[in-house]
Amino acid sequence: MFNWMAWTLPVAVFFTCIVLMLVGMTVWELRSPTVERKGFLPIATTRGDRLFIGLLSAAYVNLAFVAISDKLMAWLSLAHEPSIWISFVLSMALLALIMRRG
Repeated sequence: MFNWMAWTLPVAVFFTCIVLMLVGMTVWELRSPTVERKGFLPIATTRGDRLFIGLLSAAYVNLAFVAISDKLMAWLSLAHEPSIWISFVLSMALLALIMRRG
């Protein structure tokens, strides 16, 4: 069923985090309905809006890291490609920032 994708540990952790966030946000919304607020994003957003924007941003950070990892190897004279865990941590930090301050 899942043979179409290369299920490495970072990919599995990334999707597990997304599922856990969706479950957590559902419970949070049921217990405490959200109100729109204005943060650093140019629009008033709810928690769900910020989660969606944050997940899109996290995906773009991961894609950008994959795209430049070969170049980083050359620029920094590394023997191996940088770990994908770096992009995972960066994307989750960006998601947390958007959820908290966005």
